[in-house]
Amino acid sequence: MVFYAFYWTTVAHIKGLISEATNAVSLFVSLNPSYWSSILMRFHLRNIKFILFASALVSNSQAQCPDYTTYSQTPHDPRSTGPLALPYMRPAPACRTFNSSSVEKVITDMKSLLKDPDIARLFENTFPNTLDTTVKYFSDQENLAFIITGDITAQWLRDTANQFAHYHTLLAVDPKLATLVKAVINNEARYVAEYPYCGSFQPPPESGLTPSVNSYAIGVIVNPPVNNQTVFECKYEIDSLCGFLKLSRSYYQATSDASFINNNWRDAVDQIFRVINEQSQGTFDANFNFISYYNWTGGAGSLSPAVNNLGNGEPKAYTGLVGTHHRPSDDLSVFAFLTPANAMLSVELTNLANMLDDVGQLKNVSQLAKTWSTRISDAIYATTVVDDIFAYETNGLGSRYVMDDANVPSLLSLPYLGFLNKTHPAYVATRQLLLSRGNPYYSAGKTFNGIGGPHVDPWNPWPMSHISAIYGTDNDQEILQHLYLIANSTNDLGLIHESQSIYDTSYTRSWFAWANSYFAEMILDLAERKPELILKTNKPYTPGR
Repeated sequence: MVFYAFYWTTVAHIKGLISEATNAVSLFVSLNPSYWSSILMRFHLRNIKFILFASALVSNSQAQCPDYTTYSQTPHDPRSTGPLALPYMRPAPACRTFNSSSVEKVITDMKSLLKDPDIARLFENTFPNTLDTTVKYFSDQENLAFIITGDITAQWLRDTANQFAHYHTLLAVDPKLATLVKAVINNEARYVAEYPYCGSFQPPPESGLTPSVNSYAIGVIVNPPVNNQTVFECKYEIDSLCGFLKLSRSYYQATSDASFINNNWRDAVDQIFRVINEQSQGTFDANFNFISYYNWTGGAGSLSPAVNNLGNGEPKAYTGLVGTHHRPSDDLSVFAFLTPANAMLSVELTNLANMLDDVGQLKNVSQLAKTWSTRISDAIYATTVVDDIFAYETNGLGSRYVMDDANVPSLLSLPYLGFLNKTHPAYVATRQLLLSRGNPYYSAGKTFNGIGGPHVDPWNPWPMSHISAIYGTDNDQEILQHLYLIANSTNDLGLIHESQSIYDTSYTRSWFAWANSYFAEMILDLAERKPELILKTNKPYTPGR
């Protein structure tokens, strides 16, 4: 173990020295090319053996990096000093997929500030997880980055936006991290511009990475057709487009850099409004002519069954809301108008308009965004709320489905999304129902409870629901109950899982970057709005400030 730690530290140090030396040499050569060329020649002859050794060591270290899917299923030392003795789950420095000094500083700060060493260890494991494990490709020259969600080698628009949400305040002080996020936005803009109905994608051709074979997508018929060398899976979820807008505006809010608004990005935004217009229409026109712009059949071997009515979904009437075929969980919608996804869309369209007004660009798009944002928000309150209870889904024909799914956007996460205040009477009443038997996807056992969804099953709640619940309350006791239910249920792995059984300690997905990021984001939110609850002092802490 001692040699292992020394080995990785040495590798990381050598990588840093090579990088720094390369930069320094480039600077000096540019100042006096002829003189420094002769010096470099002598340096090269003397040190070629060392350089070859260092290069081989670095290359060998990368080859020996363990697969994180396997690595994350076994606890690693050292343990935290709290009663839970949680393991240290970060990969070795040389195996991390992206390194950020500002992220390391936040970890150091929070470890010294947090009262509970077990919560500190959870934060230490989860806060860097996206950068440690999911940056599969990054080129600042190409302005492209490919980010996986965890144990699936594909880039989901929704997941990526959430995986980077907790780094938001660092972008202004960390140019390298900001460049990475800008490259993610550009890569996603290309995806959305070509396939706006799809939510997950293959690596960009420039990366040289081989596209994955998604066995669940084989035999699925999508109309309009897609290229599976670009698209990993083409389920239509309106929140995926919201995720792209969220990542774009959060980057701008943090950096004031509008250079990401290029032709790719403009084309993507145009396609988003095309989808909004198409999917807000009713199933039939005035003469009962069937209206269809997109359908998805499912198929043999597909994880999700076919969308009803030849892939077109349940009939709906125009309400001002935007329909979707799948939920944020990738499961089928029962009714087309998913309330939380529309709430997120309303918020992000307002943010889009504010950003475009701020930079003085695309005034027509800004006005369109404002119009749709208001229309959607008004329709949510007019058509989904009955007796102060939000329906999860509606169809504009009088049908309502009262439930919630743990995946964000969810009804429980409406305050987190920025759609309403956590004290809004309709949210308070809905929240109470969602965290009870009144929600068909709420379940409780002796050691764990929460909201799940049909993606796994009703008796496997998701820790993510407890994170959303913390965002939805200012009650200290409730916050601590939710927080420690998560902390006590990691199955001794110190990471946030997808779902956990109410009957035993079994779980799904040890490596789920979105859930890890969401947890770390929540801890930072508490450090800012309720520092006395989790920090040693009553002084708020915000990364990058």
